[in-house]
Amino acid sequence: MRKAWIVAGAGAAGGTGFLTLLVVGTYMAAGSLTNGVGQGAVGLAKGAVPTAYQSLVQKWGNLCPAINPALLAAQLYQESGFNPKATSPAKAYGIAQFISGTWAAHGVDGDGDGDRDIWDPNDAIPSAASYDCKLASYVKDVPGDATKNMLASYNAGSYAVIKYKGVPPYRETQNYVKTITTLEESFARPVGRVQPSQQAAAAITYAQKKLGTPYLWGGNGTADQGGRFDCSGLTKAAYETVGVGLPRVANDQYNAGPHPKRDELLPGDLVFFSDDLTNSRAIRHVGIYVGGGYMIDAPRPGAVIRFDPVDTPDYFGATRVTQDGAKAVPSKSPEV
Repeated sequence: MRKAWIVAGAGAAGGTGFLTLLVVGTYMAAGSLTNGVGQGAVGLAKGAVPTAYQSLVQKWGNLCPAINPALLAAQLYQESGFNPKATSPAKAYGIAQFISGTWAAHGVDGDGDGDRDIWDPNDAIPSAASYDCKLASYVKDVPGDATKNMLASYNAGSYAVIKYKGVPPYRETQNYVKTITTLEESFARPVGRVQPSQQAAAAITYAQKKLGTPYLWGGNGTADQGGRFDCSGLTKAAYETVGVGLPRVANDQYNAGPHPKRDELLPGDLVFFSDDLTNSRAIRHVGIYVGGGYMIDAPRPGAVIRFDPVDTPDYFGATRVTQDGAKAVPSKSPEV
């Protein structure tokens, strides 16, 4: 939900001339560029990792050539959502989701305090990186991509990777490798310009047709809800019209693609807002950028879907949605 102080100036954005300019600009920008992600980045995107773990992920993500900070962040996010208290039905524990046997063999004392605590991220994150690098060493002579072979070893065991001379033909393992390598892009700080999705214009067109619709907390735009939305319900529905299935919650939508800088924003980018500008898990609002410093959003109860300015103190960052990126993000129960 967006804070009330952003309402100022929104009325000026509702005119026909303004809308026409945005539509024209959107189609020119989205129609003239192709999909893609700047390559070569190994730093972490702003706020992609909670501040408490950022230095750990940056340091240990450079432990060996098979991993990098963004890849390690993607693993931790996929395993636990950066929750140091996470427990799975398979009896995997902590932020890195180690089972007891693997921890006994591969857990390290990352902070040098004399113990190896599976629940302590200062031990668990270094242990995850160390285990990745150990797996990479087991399959270093296997043909193909060293990182993908390492990830496959993490999921299926190094013996399977050696047997099949690469990522084994197991659907679960292949999906795991694709998920982590796709999510990696959303955690990486881009080096070059991040290119937009060609589907952006159609997503914006959908959102524009909803201008003036009253906000509804938890709204997905269904008939029984009177076609009303909350912020992440609107962005999800807009991208569903072009075949991209976003997660339901705003802070998961942030990881549905790479992160352009503010001066690289293009129509169709998702823009995010938070009271904690250091932590993507604290994001509480999302809109669709339409150009000219404005977005379309469903701001709060009592308001309607409208144009609002992007440049406010709670602006967190942006995501350029990609289909593979959206598929890689775990979905959660409906909420704003």
